[in-house]
Formats: sequence, C-alpha cells, structure tokens
Amino acid sequence: MAVNSFDHPAGDAVFAAVDLGATSGRVMTGRVGPGTLVLSEAHRFTNIPVRLPDGLRWDVLALYQGMLDGLRAAGRSGPVASIGIDTWAVDYGLLDADGALLGVPFHYRDGRNSGMSEGLPDGCGAAELYAVSGLQYLPFNTVFQLLAHRSTAQWEAARTLLLMPDLLVHWLTGSVGAEITNASTTGLFDARLGDWSDELIGRLGLARSLFPPLRDPGDPAGTLLAHVAEATGLPIGTPVTTVASHDTASAVVAVPATEPDFAYVSCGTWSLAGLELDAPVLSEESRASNFTNERGVDGTVRYLRNIMGMWLLEECRRAWDREGPVRGLAGLLRDAAASDPFAAVIDPDDEAFLAPDDMPSRIDAYLLRTGQTPPRSPGAYVRCVLESLALAHRRTLRRAAELAGREPTRIHLVGGGSRNELLCQWTADASGLPVTAGPAEATALGNILLQARAHGLVGDLAEVRRLVARTQELRHYEPRGNGQHWDRAEARLSPGPVPADA
Repeated sequence: MAVNSFDHPAGDAVFAAVDLGATSGRVMTGRVGPGTLVLSEAHRFTNIPVRLPDGLRWDVLALYQGMLDGLRAAGRSGPVASIGIDTWAVDYGLLDADGALLGVPFHYRDGRNSGMSEGLPDGCGAAELYAVSGLQYLPFNTVFQLLAHRSTAQWEAARTLLLMPDLLVHWLTGSVGAEITNASTTGLFDARLGDWSDELIGRLGLARSLFPPLRDPGDPAGTLLAHVAEATGLPIGTPVTTVASHDTASAVVAVPATEPDFAYVSCGTWSLAGLELDAPVLSEESRASNFTNERGVDGTVRYLRNIMGMWLLEECRRAWDREGPVRGLAGLLRDAAASDPFAAVIDPDDEAFLAPDDMPSRIDAYLLRTGQTPPRSPGAYVRCVLESLALAHRRTLRRAAELAGREPTRIHLVGGGSRNELLCQWTADASGLPVTAGPAEATALGNILLQARAHGLVGDLAEVRRLVARTQELRHYEPRGNGQHWDRAEARLSPGPVPADA
C-alpha cells in the first residue's frame, strides 16, 4: 500500500468518511490511535432516487451537496486530516471531453438492464466473461449497463467513465482515477492480473480510453479544489485518500476477526456473504454457483455472493406505511419472534424481489407459486424474511467453503443487520456456527482505518482488525438446536410446488 506524503495528524485531528448507501448518505468522523478507535456521525442525509421519463436515476447533485454539508460539519469536530469516500458498486457517470457529467447516472435497479446479457457478442458468453472477471452474474453489472447505454447520444460524447465514488472524488479534487475494489465489480476487470481487462473491453467493442488508471486503497487521490474548500470551510490542500471505495470492501476491512478461518456477512440493503481468499476461484463450478471474485485490500479476494438483504424488510415496511401506521421495527421483531416458525420461506435471490414497490405482494406471489400460504400479519412476513435470509446465509457460506476448500469456524456478521438479534441468532442456528455480530458501522470504520493506515497510525490488516475487536461493541451468538428444522425449510426451496407442511 502506498503511504501518503502527509505529516501525521495531530492527536486531535479527525478522519472524515463519506459513506453513501442505497437509501441514505452520511459523513462520519473518526479518531484513531494506539488502542483508540472512536466514531461519530457528523451529518446524515437521504438518498432518494428520481424516476425520470427515461428511467430511474440517482440524484447525484443532492448527494454531492449532502457530502459538502457533511464535510463542513466534520470540520467542526477538529482539524480534518483526510477525507475518504465509499459508495455502492456498479453504477457510474460518463464525462465528456471537457470533464463535464453527461446526464444523471442511472440507478442499478432501472429496468433498462433487463435482457442485456443476451446481446453479448461472440466470445463474450457467460463462461468467457467469468473466466476473466470471475464476477457473479447480476443483471445490473456495469458491463450490462454499458451495453444498454451504447445506443444513446450520451455514449457518443463520452470520453471517461467514473464509478460513483470516483466521480465524487473527481468533483472534490479534479483528479481522475478508478479505485480497484470498485473496478473489480464492473465485469471488465481481470481477476488474476488485478487490472482492467483489455481483452474483455476489446471483445465488447468498448473504448479502452474510457477506463481511467487504477488506484489502490491508501493512494493519494488529490487535495480539495479551492471552491470545494470554500464550500466546506476546510483548508485548501486538505487531502483526499483513496479507500476501499466499494462499501463492502471497506466493511470487510473492519471485520473483527482474530482467527484466520472466518466467514463474513456484510448485511445491509444487500447481504454479502463469503470468504476472504488469497486468490480467485474461477472454476466452472464456481461460475455455475454464481459466486463472485471481487478485489479486497492488500491483494485479497472477496469470494462471495450478493444476497438480497434487509431491502426485503425495508420495502415491506414502506408498503405497510402507505397503508397506515404500523408498529415500529422493535414491535415488528417482537411479533416476528412470536410468529410460527418456518410457516413460509422464500429465496431472497429470486429476481421478483429486485424491483422496488409492494414487496408483500411480491412475497405472496412467490409463496403461492411454490405451494405455500402467504403470511397473515406483518410479524409473520418479518419472520418469513429473516428466516429466509438466515437460510440464504447458511446456503451461501457452505457452498463458498466447498468451492474454496475452506472450513470456516466462525461467521462475522457486520453492518446494520448486526443490530437485528433475530437475524444473528437464526444465522447461527441455521449454519451451526457461532456468529459474532458487529460492528454495525463496519463500512465507515473500514474507510477511516484505511485513511489512518495511509497516515502511518495503524499497521497491517491483522492489526487493523485487532483494533476493531478491542474497541467496538460486539455480540456473540451460539447455535441452538440440531439444525433439522432448517434442513426441512431448505428443502422447501427446491424447484416445483411443495406442500406448506413439508
């Protein structure tokens, strides 16, 4: 990892983490020292997509303004030593020859991506793509989004492609680059070589000049432009440090593992469940099982699957809120705990659950299609979602271990889902492995720790994780029961109608 050529920050200096998720953004501040890791929220703002006549878009200007407001708030906490930015993956902006943004970036849930994988040219079938990129097939992967974009006037004018965190870094500093953990999610990255795949880019007929030079976490990304410094109240020259800009990669940095054989679940809008490896797994079995090989910090590989996560629960709550007041989350979880176990289970990865709006009706349709009875109360829906997620965690981690030749001894569940005691306990019960839950703010912590490491305040990845384990609140869950109920529930997800009492 490159080390920034900055003076080490004074003891009262703070690191600012810009952390943008699918529904909200925030700027967090952190102080790091020997045995010290303190995190505070400086500013939070909503992330509400906008549906325009041509599709679902991110309101990127509102996100940028929220980031500026958050950096101003962060500056009131003390001298800002550095800024790092992480966001979700796959989405991007296109710049013209003058460096101006062409249009409003599309949202990965927009329907334009449907069917794009069927239009791939010869030599770019699923097996050929996986052999190079090792990327899980998802209909919204960047490579498919680009195929949908190529028929537009914007595409003709495009000269540079910047993934979302790189676009925001560009607006702060004027620099152009592509952070490697996020680049690895595009489907245009060579998993073995750790670089853009000129081979795939050429086969797809894309211009290689669209893709900027890669940056590693810890590399300097530039300093604040004068007008940004004025807008935030921060000094001109405040450094921006490259972090693991894919939010999951930052979250995995902050997994408080003290043993080598661990599995992880980064649980928020999505559940990212997998293993940390030294090399990609590019076998046909791995492709058929739809596992992804994404870049981690220090050359590691995040071998995982994307599972539809707490999105299912949040979309249910949004639908119920439109119908009238319902119990808060704590009340819903109490009702879920009191509901009948395994009354209904779903496969969270079914494409029926990808699009927003009216999730309870989508769950009902899935259950009827598979011969099950839909829930009759919000609490029963919540139980269905959480038990199904626990089953998905179990199924995914067991298959990852088989394909990678590993035997994990513990699951670390980090992110917002780690606050959900039912999900944590049921993940332990379903998997038969102990679960350590927390930190909930793993993404922001990973962002800040990588900045601190670039400043020489912490050492290697193992030391970073020991610091997290010593300083953050963690909860531990031991598996209960013998797992037979979970086995029977898993069997009900087999193809074809299955009686509800199987």
